[in-house]
Amino acid sequence: MTTETRILGRADWDRWYASLELAFGGVTEPPEERSLYEALTEHERSIGVWDGGQCVGTAGAFSFRLTVPGGASVPAAGVTMVSVAATHRRRGLLTSMMRRQLDDIRSWDEPLALLTASEPAIYGRYGYGAATQQLLLRIDTSQVRLSVPDGRGGDGDADGTDEVSLRLATPHEPAVLEACEAVYAAHVAGRPGMLARRPGWERLPVVDGKREKDGMSPLQCVLAERRGEVVGFTRYRVKPEWEEAGPKGTVHVSDLYGLDPRAYAALWRHLAGIDLTSTVVVRDLPVDAPVQHLVSDIRRCEPRLRDSLYVRLVEVGAALQARTYRTPVDVVLEVEDSFCPWNEGRWRLCGDPKGASCERTADQPDLRLSVNELGTAYLGGVSLTALAGAGRVRELRPGALAEASTAFGSDVAPWLPHGF
Repeated sequence: MTTETRILGRADWDRWYASLELAFGGVTEPPEERSLYEALTEHERSIGVWDGGQCVGTAGAFSFRLTVPGGASVPAAGVTMVSVAATHRRRGLLTSMMRRQLDDIRSWDEPLALLTASEPAIYGRYGYGAATQQLLLRIDTSQVRLSVPDGRGGDGDADGTDEVSLRLATPHEPAVLEACEAVYAAHVAGRPGMLARRPGWERLPVVDGKREKDGMSPLQCVLAERRGEVVGFTRYRVKPEWEEAGPKGTVHVSDLYGLDPRAYAALWRHLAGIDLTSTVVVRDLPVDAPVQHLVSDIRRCEPRLRDSLYVRLVEVGAALQARTYRTPVDVVLEVEDSFCPWNEGRWRLCGDPKGASCERTADQPDLRLSVNELGTAYLGGVSLTALAGAGRVRELRPGALAEASTAFGSDVAPWLPHGF
């Protein structure tokens, strides 16, 4: 077998993307969605493997900025559109693309690589660790009530100046998209794992392809406003369903953001009160989502967790000093990284809530771990102590594990709000 790996040319995009679709089951994307992904594809950061005139492997990398603990926005490569043709599996193509890609990302001075995994078992061998989870809720709104916060523990503002009004809006309208994107952007710095979106990405949540609807209504959007300013929004679809006793529809929530507790709660109450429905389903919330403390019965919300964002430290030193640490830490890490050997060895991490440094050292190590564990713990959602309990982190100096585990933590759960 003779194959060639090359940067994606614009003229090759259709064949490249068709190869990706075939590898993921052969379902062709609706034209609107396909057109959007063609516009978002960064060709110079994408590669294809070709066997003659046939594309047999694909991989891309979006140029993102990722919020890390402390609020900094760090350059990160969003690994995407990875596939190998069924006819060319188990020939080393995936490993060769991952090798090429991580070398490229390093050359771009991006200390982090990110991905969401269709098959999580694949990416551990390339140094990725599961760093965030997403919360799934299925709320029985016939039984669950939502409370109304006022932010003061009392009965709200007597003069009504804090009142939130809701307005149905057209999701694709440019002014609506702009207002929603501004609310999204206001959240980015406050939560690790969120992505600062480049122009064009605001269109992704409003793509309304046939595959997504599955008998549902077109996408709907409701804005929360206060004194004429947009302070929150939700986008959702309704799937009408009926049984002998009457209507039993389901509200499928795409996203919901509120700039303050009252706007956030008002949007949730709207979703729970939509006529002819008795269930609200949302598949991607942060694990500390405040709605869990607004509902009257969390059991009837059927909470579940699943893995979400995988993080890979491409440059250990640069990545660890790009974030801050919840408490002071001075620890020597002995890092194993056979796939990116430039990371292997001992690193002294010194940090606190104001900043950090991470440099090579010959000092004796305090903790031993692989780059996978660093990726898992990097955003503060998984503790080093938990990883040590699984035998994945080894404490070499008594007390070092507790010190580092506390420092790596985050007061706000990390969360990836959308895939890529």
